[in-house]
Amino acid sequence: MADRRPSGRAAGDRTWRGSAHLAVGCALGFGGLTLLVDWDAGTLTAARALLWVTLSVAVLAMLLPARVTAGPGWLAVRGPLRRRTVRTDALVYVGQYGDVAAHLVLRDTLGGRLELDPGVLHANPLLWHELDTGVRRSVERGTLLRGAEVLTRLGHEIDDTNARAVLHASGLR
Repeated sequence: MADRRPSGRAAGDRTWRGSAHLAVGCALGFGGLTLLVDWDAGTLTAARALLWVTLSVAVLAMLLPARVTAGPGWLAVRGPLRRRTVRTDALVYVGQYGDVAAHLVLRDTLGGRLELDPGVLHANPLLWHELDTGVRRSVERGTLLRGAEVLTRLGHEIDDTNARAVLHASGLR
């Protein structure tokens, strides 16, 4: 698929690196411990070592967070296997699913679709700003037919969280 990102500056998830380090640490810990226990039991063979290494790679793939980037008019989510991009200034649908492990689903006029953890937007004001700006353009152009209220509600949550953080940091709690 062609890259639909326009050129320009990009904002990235500033918490991704720490989460990726944690995922790598967990996978290495799992692999190291399983190899150590198997070796200590005297049952470690080449086939079993390959099994433990393969399972460690699977643990890494499951725990590694998606990398989110955004720029003027686009939002991209890159996972371990593929990359998905939507035009935020040409969205047709926004939905939020789940309560505990909620995720946003975004669809654009070009057929692009991606899923995104709203917590990434809470932790990254620049990503939220790029998405919000694109959504406003989609509403102005009349392409966003369903889901504007989902992002309005999310915007209020993010603003409330940021306001509480500012008040807490300034001692005005």
